[in-house]
Amino acid sequence: MGDTCSVVSRALDEPLYATASRVRAWVLIEQSGPWGREPLVESRLDPTVGRAIHEHAHATGVRALLIRRPGRGVPGPRHVFLAHTGRQARWLEELTLEDPGELLDLDWTRLAVGEPPGYGVQVTRPIYLACTNGRHDQCCATWGRPLAQGLVAVAGTRAWECSHIGGDRFAGNLVCLPEGVYYGRLGPAEVARAVTLHERGQLDLEHYRGRCCYLPVVQAAEHFLRREQDLTDLDGVVAESRKDAADDVVAVRFAAEAGARWLVRLRVTPADPDRLLTCQAVEPHRPPVYHLLDLTRL
Repeated sequence: MGDTCSVVSRALDEPLYATASRVRAWVLIEQSGPWGREPLVESRLDPTVGRAIHEHAHATGVRALLIRRPGRGVPGPRHVFLAHTGRQARWLEELTLEDPGELLDLDWTRLAVGEPPGYGVQVTRPIYLACTNGRHDQCCATWGRPLAQGLVAVAGTRAWECSHIGGDRFAGNLVCLPEGVYYGRLGPAEVARAVTLHERGQLDLEHYRGRCCYLPVVQAAEHFLRREQDLTDLDGVVAESRKDAADDVVAVRFAAEAGARWLVRLRVTPADPDRLLTCQAVEPHRPPVYHLLDLTRL
């Protein structure tokens, strides 16, 4: 494989935590066949429609992805999922469309609020997305495709391949919706445990990248609290406030199990050495590193 971004990340033992993309609203559109680097306009989806969806998503702050069944596509109307991954409110709706252009007739601003808009049928069980967008980054194909196949064995029809979700160097990457949980460095052997725990409302902290409802610095503070106190319940830790202080110090207050409240203080510094964050990158960067200062029960 050579020095791909995921190989370098593993060699540096780069932490997984605090690397989930910040997303609150999602539109997932089934599209079988190959995907290019920019899937909405480089796939078998009508590029005019794909470009309009991309522009609509950008204007409304929605994450629009393509999804497909692992393996060969199934003929018929395409599945579309709409999701909200808020800090407390979360929901998932499913609808089927012959023409994905119909999505442009919906009010996408309603996807960002806590109440389901009723555009589709409410889904009560999670769906799982394995990033396999190899044209975006080869690591997504190398690690993502085996992950997707292993995912089918544990999640069945709730398993989907998806286009780019961020964090190429942490492949294989998994997103659980509507909870907005990101996992990284998963293979067929690890995905069964992650999904089984998720179905029970628990987190696999070893592979946990974070929840997309939080900023990365809050994800880092959550990681430190969960690790120190062994808190694996998905809803057992909720961020309440964040305060930025001098010297790159951040304090985050959490509500936790049994009515406990915690204050986590951490310092943010740039990583050393510089590294290429994706296989396609041409300029090295120094991603943030989070240092726990103290953890206090209030």
